[in-house]
Amino acid sequence: MSRRRQAIKRPLTKDAKFNSTLVTRLVNTVIQRGKKTVAQRIVYGAFDQIISKNPASNPLEVLQRAVDNAKPRLEVKARRVGGATYQVPLEVPADRQFALALRWLVDFADARKGIPMKDALAGEILDAYQGQGNAIRKRDEVHKMAQANKAFAHFRW
Repeated sequence: MSRRRQAIKRPLTKDAKFNSTLVTRLVNTVIQRGKKTVAQRIVYGAFDQIISKNPASNPLEVLQRAVDNAKPRLEVKARRVGGATYQVPLEVPADRQFALALRWLVDFADARKGIPMKDALAGEILDAYQGQGNAIRKRDEVHKMAQANKAFAHFRW
């Protein structure tokens, strides 16, 4: 971590098709090896799958609710105090909540082997939208770990 100054947050450009910064963040999370058009094709294909599975819903609202369901409120961070390392529970900043939720959705979609990435991503988003799936399980694990280490909360600084 740099000791000089904080990096300036650059504003995200809105997505061309859906006019949403959330979709842009999802595309940027899906990107591998700088291939943005491939990532966009995956995300838009996943949205088409979501529309085909439940036509009455808006895919942007489904994604927003899925991310809200998968966002962690607390996490643990290792702090070294007097030779011992403690897992200290901390509140997660809003930007990191979004980043973790999107990363978990994409990673668990990628872990679903044997099906195309757009189908896997659509399935993972729909699972998180309904309050189940691997991203929700991961969030619950993180919350459980923070709850178990609540005794070390006084090491927060």
